[in-house]
Amino acid sequence: MDESVATRSRPSASEPKSSAFDLLAEPVRRWIWRRRWTGLRDIQEQAIPRLMHADGDLILAAATAAGKTEAAFLPLISQVHEDHSGPGFDLVYIGPLRALINDQFRRLEDLCEALKMKVHPWHGDIPAIRKRRARENPRGILLITPESLEALFVLRGVEIPRLFATTRAIVIDELHDLLDSERGVHLRSLLTRMELAVGRRIRRIGLSATLGDMALASAYLRPEAPDRVEQLISRAYRSELRVELRAYASSQPADRTFLDEDEDGGRGNASAPGAVGEHIFENFRGQSNLVFAGSRREVESYSDVLRTISERKRIPVEFFPHYSGLTREHRNFVEKRLKEGKIPTTAVCTSTLELGIDIGSVDCVGHIGPPWSVASLRQRLGRTGRRPGQPAVLRMYAVVPQLHARLRPVQLLQLGLVRSIAMIDLLVDGWCEPPAKDALHLSTLTHQILSVITERGGASAQRLYDTLCIRGPFRTVDTQVFASLLRQLGSLDNALIEQASDGSILLGRQGERIVEHYSFYAAFQTPQEFRVVHRSTALGTIPVTIPLSKGMTIILVGKRWRIEFIHFRERTIEVETDTRGAPPIFGGYPGAVHDTVVQRMRDVLSDEAMPPYLDSVAQEVLIAAKAAYRQSALEDRPLVRLADDRYLLATWTGTIKSMTLAIVLTALGNSVEVFDGMLEVSPLDPDIDLVDQLKAIATGQVNLSSLVKVGEGVLEFEKFHRFLNTDLLAIDALSTRLDLDAVPEIARLCVGPLD
Repeated sequence: MDESVATRSRPSASEPKSSAFDLLAEPVRRWIWRRRWTGLRDIQEQAIPRLMHADGDLILAAATAAGKTEAAFLPLISQVHEDHSGPGFDLVYIGPLRALINDQFRRLEDLCEALKMKVHPWHGDIPAIRKRRARENPRGILLITPESLEALFVLRGVEIPRLFATTRAIVIDELHDLLDSERGVHLRSLLTRMELAVGRRIRRIGLSATLGDMALASAYLRPEAPDRVEQLISRAYRSELRVELRAYASSQPADRTFLDEDEDGGRGNASAPGAVGEHIFENFRGQSNLVFAGSRREVESYSDVLRTISERKRIPVEFFPHYSGLTREHRNFVEKRLKEGKIPTTAVCTSTLELGIDIGSVDCVGHIGPPWSVASLRQRLGRTGRRPGQPAVLRMYAVVPQLHARLRPVQLLQLGLVRSIAMIDLLVDGWCEPPAKDALHLSTLTHQILSVITERGGASAQRLYDTLCIRGPFRTVDTQVFASLLRQLGSLDNALIEQASDGSILLGRQGERIVEHYSFYAAFQTPQEFRVVHRSTALGTIPVTIPLSKGMTIILVGKRWRIEFIHFRERTIEVETDTRGAPPIFGGYPGAVHDTVVQRMRDVLSDEAMPPYLDSVAQEVLIAAKAAYRQSALEDRPLVRLADDRYLLATWTGTIKSMTLAIVLTALGNSVEVFDGMLEVSPLDPDIDLVDQLKAIATGQVNLSSLVKVGEGVLEFEKFHRFLNTDLLAIDALSTRLDLDAVPEIARLCVGPLD
């Protein structure tokens, strides 16, 4: 295996400094002694004095398994032990996953038992009688998910002031996973409402292993006073990093995952997925590992390949699938084997094992296909290299199109492999994606409007706006947009809210039905699946996470399809075969690539250097991609005319900006396919001049805003988007998933200087 592009040292733990260790309560110190700790870790040394001597908000950022949980709770529990204020939960821990809540309960229960302090796990799997006892005697530590906290507001709104009357601090785990998401803004709203209910500020402490822009993270944690959020960042406990990126050329579409019958299963005798499975089998067997395989279908496909190899070789199966759609019993079985480490186990998973469920340290992390974000890759890699002296090991696999004459120019650039290289390089540089700013989150705002009305039994429009927008997280929503949203929610078609004679806003008939259902507590939903149909024949389903519109090209079952009609209510997309060019060799899974990643991809293609962690096939593929890039002249000319009246347009921007230009060009009569930093554009009418269109866009002659409001486009992505009209959907999309401001400049760069 080729070794790393970087080496990091892991210092041994030093003896505790008395200034930190001696600050802890005596029962806490005894607990540490019983566990035979040889010292406090770096983040604990930093955090204990800050948490004991001050009451400000704090972010603790450190590598996975660096001791962040103990860094927060050892001093906080010491404070509670020495000064318990009265009825009410003393501390609140908020985690994004039920499994994470269960894991933290096991970690804290032993410590708190020594201090006679109660620990209450609270989520959908906890029996109602345990929750009732916690409500009746709210003391100690509450461990809860955002959705269960929402349920408390909806079902027990009048009890909120009593339950959190004496809460000293709220610890928010996996902070990075909440910054730029519906769950994140939902939680921020709940924290604001909690403080309004108790009539005082409650200290907030964020824990995270991966943060890009610390200033934006501080703004998330305390929007009204981000400058007062203290940041403690630990650079210790980083292990040596070893990376290998292997490429497998395939003449088959990626969704055709199978293993040839040939006994030796070599790279020349198996399909690319089968060959990947063979390498994973030979190099992961006998250890504890994670293999991130993308979609559920790919997880099952690769798990099946690995099971087939094991059975063929008559070896006990060590490879098991893990994703949210599987039973809890199966997931627990896999997690227990990993954590105990007694039996070699490799979990082939989606993102389910990315976050901080305690499964111990794994020997290696595998990654099939390029990731969508560096932050996610860093979080996943944090699962390995956690034992002293153990390196962090990443094996990445790229299934690339086999070189032949039928490849389109964009396929010759091997963008999947290039993205993998760019993300590995950015990972080593220490960069990761910052959270998005200025998003409106109108779907989550709709959810919170219904929640506040339910909590209070009704509220005025001014009260709602003050709670949610002035003091809460929806500060980019002005009064005009808020009024339009209320009118839309109260329309006859929706009937989510209605206005009483005294002016107060109440739940409407539809709103009551929605709030009464248990599914209301989550402000988010999984991506909507649209059925794809070709002339009454169902082709399958696709998750819609990016804007789609009539005329765009999608990839399904290894073929290219042009969207003809979109039926919103039926969640159906009608398509016709797109015969221009050869079918794509492989696709990907949904996500948004950042501008910085695409810019680094451009550097990879233009730079002569060869990364040291590539295997021989990956080196050959990258050399060919660099040659194709030079021959295409894309470096000098962002717009290249291809055969058959097609164009390759290099935006060199991430998914959001590229997709926005794609929607504009589609609305102007073109068929557009989107790649990383590239668009392939085909005018549908021979009279269309793409260059003239780009010049018109660059000079402001095209009304861009009107083009994202067309009725044929898909702008519904989030849970309550179905209740919004076209104007509100467009406004919301422009704040998150589209960037119209960037389109004229991209168009200008494509056509060059304008007269």
